[in-house]
Amino acid sequence: MEIIRTQNLIKDYNLGKIKVRALSGIDLSIRKGEFVAIMGPSGSGKSTLMHIIGCLDRPSEGQYYLDEILVSKMPRSALATVRNRKIGFVFQSFNLLPHLNILKNVELPLMYGGMSAGKRKLRAREILEQVGLGDRLRHKPTELSGGQRQRVAIARAIVNDPAILLADEPTGNLDSQAGGDILEMFNNLHKTGNTVIMVTHDQAIANRADRIIRIMDGKIVDGDTP
Repeated sequence: MEIIRTQNLIKDYNLGKIKVRALSGIDLSIRKGEFVAIMGPSGSGKSTLMHIIGCLDRPSEGQYYLDEILVSKMPRSALATVRNRKIGFVFQSFNLLPHLNILKNVELPLMYGGMSAGKRKLRAREILEQVGLGDRLRHKPTELSGGQRQRVAIARAIVNDPAILLADEPTGNLDSQAGGDILEMFNNLHKTGNTVIMVTHDQAIANRADRIIRIMDGKIVDGDTP
């Protein structure tokens, strides 16, 4: 069953009087529960594609269906609701709020979703225990190692039980040991049924996926199974 389908996805940016085409007719299909790696050189369009898949941006032309819902024409307010309910994000730079403890950081998606304070605290605590940080709930992000901060980011990404987990170079700022631990977490999330889409420049990391999609100059040039 498809969870993501795009048809002739085009994205243009206007830089002054110059129009730059970042995506040039992307046709993409990702099955529910699949683990997909997206690879491509800098400027290939992979980040633009991730932003559209993650409902952070909209295409200039074409259709994007997420869980059989046409989201490419939705207004930004509706996109924000879809994003909060269906998509979890993990970024290379963690994107945690430094003034909040990790429990509060993980609670944020639940707060935006309207969950009561008591329920969201219980849920956030449960997820942090799941990623091995149940004894650090009151710590601020700056009091944790890079690997621990990425675990918090993963906890925040999965606290809403999203349909899709998007990861953009999630091990890029980590040493090899911490990076290996994070990749093992993604493998485990995939095994439990999560759809995982990971942008990476590292072939060894991409080889962990069910399928590698390569992008060049805004077009898919290869989508074979590794």
